[in-house]
Amino acid sequence: MNSSRRQFLETGAKFCTAAIVWTSNATEADVYVPFQGEKTTWHEGFDRYDFIMGDVTGAITPMTAPASEVTSFGIDVSLKDGRRRCVVVVPKKAAPGNPWSWQGCYWNHQPQTEVELLRRGFHIAYVAPDPGRQGKAWDVWYKFLTENHGLMKKAAFIGMSKGGVNEFNWGVANPDKVACIYADNPALFDEDFAKIPELAKHDIPLLHVVGTEDWVLRYTMTMEKIYHQLGGSITVIMKEGVAHHPHSLIDPTPIADWIELHMHPVEANRPAFADSTYTKTHYYSLENSYLYLKEEDTYATVRGPGYVPSYDRYTRNGSSSPPANFQADDMSIVVPQKPAPGKLWVFHSSFLERDSAVAMALLAKGYYIVLPPISGPGAVQKQWDEVYQRMVDNGFATKVVMEGTGAKAGESYAWAIANPDKVSVIYARNPLMRSLMSKTPPIDNLAPLAKARVPILHDWWWRSGTRNSAGRSRCWWPRVRVTSHCRARIRSPWWISS
Repeated sequence: MNSSRRQFLETGAKFCTAAIVWTSNATEADVYVPFQGEKTTWHEGFDRYDFIMGDVTGAITPMTAPASEVTSFGIDVSLKDGRRRCVVVVPKKAAPGNPWSWQGCYWNHQPQTEVELLRRGFHIAYVAPDPGRQGKAWDVWYKFLTENHGLMKKAAFIGMSKGGVNEFNWGVANPDKVACIYADNPALFDEDFAKIPELAKHDIPLLHVVGTEDWVLRYTMTMEKIYHQLGGSITVIMKEGVAHHPHSLIDPTPIADWIELHMHPVEANRPAFADSTYTKTHYYSLENSYLYLKEEDTYATVRGPGYVPSYDRYTRNGSSSPPANFQADDMSIVVPQKPAPGKLWVFHSSFLERDSAVAMALLAKGYYIVLPPISGPGAVQKQWDEVYQRMVDNGFATKVVMEGTGAKAGESYAWAIANPDKVSVIYARNPLMRSLMSKTPPIDNLAPLAKARVPILHDWWWRSGTRNSAGRSRCWWPRVRVTSHCRARIRSPWWISS
């Protein structure tokens, strides 16, 4: 192509792109559509495209960044005459699926995570936020990037300080548009805490990077407690001896790794029967570990998925005569990362405590943990029978481990007595030998277990129930083992193989 024709085409292209105006009525892009307009460069020579958005019309028009912003990598974030600035930075080679991150506030502040994501093929996007809640402008910007240019339908959000307010208050209103949230020393609106269950319901993972000396740490501590109890996935990196600044990590690799991992979540070993009526949550402990940050020359206290084993949990809501406007759990199943041969499983009749050393040890050994229904009348044998049959019909072991604490241990005994040929072992902690499932107290009907030679282990703090069951069981068969006053002795399920 001769130089004059090339110059003509380039001039024509610049003229056309300068006239491009996008509105929210644009046709959705089925594939990636490159950004148009005059480009400048951002860190490490990545192409940067700038835009102006009209708040009233929603029109987005290309513009050229001023020279001062090109050299400083910054942007004028002020809202002027009903218009606001927007920026997109493009990777040299886009990753599959066109993932992108959305900076919630403070463009170009500690941008090392964004630079690392660009190296990995992410687009980086920003729109000047409103002073309070984020609404129409953020909605329009999202549509522009996903519908007009084909970026991934779910974005990774990055919010520092006030950016935490922005990413959470838009995220809770649009959880289906969020892949994950990285919050760095974030603040939150108090009213948004009430909406956090929406994020957990949509299985949106959270990463908080915080300083131990920061006044906003209380927001992360509150969020962690709420999210953990909801079964949401939250990971915390707490920099020791660091205040509100500096944000991020000098080496952003742990943050970028976490974001990249959660753009394409994988559900391993999901049971075939756990269909769309089951809600996925996460089961993990909040045990601390410690990470040396070489560049900062300090340690970080870290906890949550990525630093402790995390297991997928699937729960189906039932209608087992709960009060009006409430739901009862039909059943739950916690899935090991590497199932043991034979698809072994545990009937766990008690509430599943987050710090259960036994449950964690069983999951680590490849056992599935199954929680039976919770209903108004209490434990109902027919419902437990249905869960057992559902498991067996799906290829799980025909003999199950029975586990329970207190009165729930009594229910485990009652079901085992009615089904001794289906039980491999019974483990009970502080068992109370009575049952709503059976008219006969389990303590008075242990003969079927002894006849089936079912091994029993009790971990107890009080003596009467255990002494009675142990004594009566030994009358028929002496495979009863008791530990006393030391839960630490039950840290791995050595007894199951006995």
